[in-house]
Order: sequence, then structure tokens, then C-alpha cells
Amino acid sequence: MNLDMLHPADQLVMFMERIYGYGMTTTSGGNLSILDDNGDIWITPGSIDKGSLSRRDMMCVKPDGTVIGRHKPSSEFPFHQHIYKTRPDIKAVLHAHPPALVAFSIVRKLPSTNLIPNVKFSCGEIGMAKYGLPGSQDLGDKISEEFQKGFNTVILENHGVVIGAKSMFDAFKSFETLDFSARLEIDAQSLGTPNTLTPEQIDWYKSRQYVVMDEFVEKHMSSEEKDIRRNMCKFIKRAYDQELFTSTQGTFSQRFGEDGFIITPSGMDRKYLEPEDLVKIMGNYKEMDKVPSRSVALHQEIYRQHPHVNSIIIAHPPCMMAFAVTDAPLDSRTIPESYILMRNIPKLDFGMNYLKPKETAAVFKANTPIALIKNDCAIVTGDSLLNAFDRLEVAEYSARAIIAARDLGDVVAINDDEIKDIEKAFNLPE
Repeated sequence: MNLDMLHPADQLVMFMERIYGYGMTTTSGGNLSILDDNGDIWITPGSIDKGSLSRRDMMCVKPDGTVIGRHKPSSEFPFHQHIYKTRPDIKAVLHAHPPALVAFSIVRKLPSTNLIPNVKFSCGEIGMAKYGLPGSQDLGDKISEEFQKGFNTVILENHGVVIGAKSMFDAFKSFETLDFSARLEIDAQSLGTPNTLTPEQIDWYKSRQYVVMDEFVEKHMSSEEKDIRRNMCKFIKRAYDQELFTSTQGTFSQRFGEDGFIITPSGMDRKYLEPEDLVKIMGNYKEMDKVPSRSVALHQEIYRQHPHVNSIIIAHPPCMMAFAVTDAPLDSRTIPESYILMRNIPKLDFGMNYLKPKETAAVFKANTPIALIKNDCAIVTGDSLLNAFDRLEVAEYSARAIIAARDLGDVVAINDDEIKDIEKAFNLPE
């Protein structure tokens, strides 16, 4: 989907639906705006249900102050206007009150941007604006002061977060990534002290190059391939809706043919992926004019080494990632279903999936279908896309249960004799 072709009013509706739908703001909370090429500011209305906004509800404020629309602009329009005047490079502003970021705002601490690499280069450094009365000139001045310092992401004391960017999609990506990281940090704190990445590790991650591959022209697409692409898109959107990864992170692939597979593209919004967006890989060739995920080499190596693997998912589920950024082990011996699907879950060093794809691929044996990459991701394999997705869901639910259980008492694992009974009853491979 080319968002540049959408009218600002349509973009505001689209992204407010996503923000509200994912529980990142309330019926009356949050506001979005876009500055168009004419200097008009399009903004969400005040005192209107955020769960049922339409294009007709969007407000337009002209450069001379004329207001067009059937409602009033958001009461926090002043700080949106302040930001645009302060930072001419910013064309979209997003303000919301997601619980995790509000938690940081009411203890007046900044969330870490060093737990996973994407946060630092998506959000940059984060500012903190002093408390001000909502809708007041004072609050607008305090927020603008932080943006004048060069921050694009600002936490508001006892309030929420404001993000400015060159487009609403970029603002949303930063917002979504920061909220994910904040939730991750809160969960990780319950497991122990989170391990952070060094600036050098983050810089290295950002500089990773795409795998150079020769191209082929797709001349014919079989019914089988069309079905695979359609099914992949269904599960990708499902995973996104379940917050197992963010809009531009997370990779799905499925084996196709003797020496090929189909994989998600790099950088495209997972919410709106269509079958034609997916990238076909045949041997060392990629589909022409498409950019596959940067993890394509790892997927290729796993398929080469393990004939039993037919699907791979790389995701960033917040509860699983809490284990990936701490020293706490993710133990599958919680309930029988978890052990049956998860088995052994090793942790691999940060960057190993890119630096050593062959060694990383070798980890995924029949009794080790999942691995965590420290401070990066979870890698899940399966004999089918459904099997891999089920495994991912169970792993995230299990991680969530363990985190919740720690507040109730000591976690009691299934003992060795009981594990042997499960292995025998379900014919689990050694």
C-alpha cells in the first residue's frame, strides 16, 4: 500500500484505528496530525470517540487559522502547531497514552533504547517534557523546547508520548517500536536485570547489508504458489494483530519446491502485506525487483540443513523477548503442551544469526525447534506454517505465564520422570 497516495484525512483515520484497536490509547485520548504541502494542518477532532472516527470527522486548520470541519480540532492542537513551527522537517505528529509508556511517564523515567537494536535507530534519543496542563500554551512550549533540542520522541511527564516524523507511517513505526520496547523492559525487570546492547553493537546492526543475490523473472505462478502466498499473508497479519512483531519487523518463510522458499520483504508494513509483495527465492536467486528480508541467508541455510523444516518465523514477542534480554532461561517444562511444542530453547549470542548462519541453522534439530537470539529475536521452525505459528503462540503464552507466575510464587517445573512420560506418550524425538 502506497500511503503517499492517501489523503491526510484517510491516513489519520487509518492510524487512529490501529492505535485504538491495539489498546494504545482510549476513546477520548490521543490525537494525530499531518502538515500537508499547502501548509494546512489536518488533525483528529476533540471529544469524539476514537473508536469510530471517519474521514468526515477530520479537521483542517488553514495557515491563517481558519478551521474547516464539523467538529472542533483536538484541544491539544496548540502543541502540534508549535512542533511544526519549531521543526520544519516534521510533517506528522502522533500523541497517545499507551499504558507502558504512561508507566514511564508517571515515574518520570525514560525507557531504555538499548535493549533491542531497532529502538535506537527508529526513535533516536528520547526527551522528557516537564508537566503542563493539557491543551495549554505552557505544555506546547515545554514540548516544543524538547523538539528544538533535536528529539523526535518525547515522553510527557504524567501524560503520555509525542512523536514527530516526516510521515504518519514513520511516526507510527517509532511509536509502536517504543511501546513494544517499554512493555519488554517492564516484563524483563520482573525476571532480572536487563542486558543492554553497546553503541558498537547497535551501529553494527544498523550497518548490516542486504544479501546480494542474482535475480530471476517470474514468468508463471502455479496455483500451489498462489495458495502459499495467500496463506502466508493470512498468518502474517494474524501475527501482527496478536502483537508478535511490529509493522516492519518479523519474517515468515515457507519452503517451496526442492530448492526454494517464499519469504517476507524487507521494510514493508506487515499489516497490509499482499501475496504479490512476498519474495520468491530459488537457489541463490531472488525474484526480480524485490528485496527479501535481511535474514534470507539464515532461512536458506536452515532449509538446506533440515529437510523436516518447512516453515520459519522470526518474531519479537514481548514476553519471549523479556527472556532474550535477561539471563533468565525460558523453560518449556511448565505444562505438557508447552514441552511438546517448545522442547529445548537455547539462547544464541547477539548477531550470530547474521555472522554465522550455518552454525545458527545447525541448532534447529528435531528436539530444538526454537532459539532466542539475545537482544534481538525469537526464531521458530515447524514442519508447516501452521505448526510454526502454533509453536510461536504457545511459546509466547508460556513466557507470559511464567512472568505472571513469578508474582504468585516459585515456578514448579514438570519433573524428569513426568517429562519422560510425555516424551513416550507423544513419541517426541530425542
